[in-house]
Amino acid sequence: MKHLIAPSLLAADFSNLSSEIEMINQSEADWLHLDIMDGVFVPNISFGIPVLESIKDKCQKPMDVHLMIVEPDRYIDAFKNAGANIYNVHYEACTHLHRTVQSIHNAGMKAGVTLNPHTPVALLEDIISELDLVLLMSVNPGFGGQKFIENTYNKIEQLKELILKKNSRALIEIDGGVDNSNAKKLINTGADVLVAGSYVFKSKNPVETISLLKNF
Repeated sequence: MKHLIAPSLLAADFSNLSSEIEMINQSEADWLHLDIMDGVFVPNISFGIPVLESIKDKCQKPMDVHLMIVEPDRYIDAFKNAGANIYNVHYEACTHLHRTVQSIHNAGMKAGVTLNPHTPVALLEDIISELDLVLLMSVNPGFGGQKFIENTYNKIEQLKELILKKNSRALIEIDGGVDNSNAKKLINTGADVLVAGSYVFKSKNPVETISLLKNF
């Protein structure tokens, strides 16, 4: 499978959201990544369900929703109804992770689990076979435009080994500091999905930038 590109809406121009979504539709992007932040789990507030509802009929790409919030279980049905295709929760925010994953699947979405940079991959051993996706944060969550954490490569290798060991179908997604300087190495190390925010939306030609990430 060729790697996937998921531009992060957090870096878009929200005063011109319709044209930004249309740009994504016309590009080689595979998913649209949406960072939902509550100001509690992470020190920032982004956007929520009303934004998804406003774009779900315009966006032609699967919506990859990344919940950087406390108690993500409470909003599974609401985000499904708002158009989410992938529901990605943080390991650190879920006391009963297996139940959460079951609820996501029961709602008809793909289930992802995110690990913060300090969280060991080994903690997913008992759940990895149930997951569709694992997102490795390659920056500390909460803000865009941060410097990529180099230890991410080691975590990708560890995660790939665990996925193969458990015969899991989970894809490996990387979020934070992704650009043309590290994209190829990330994929060669074992990543399947690259999230790119500022690098895409702040570029002079976002469609071309997405194409470069997709076809290096």
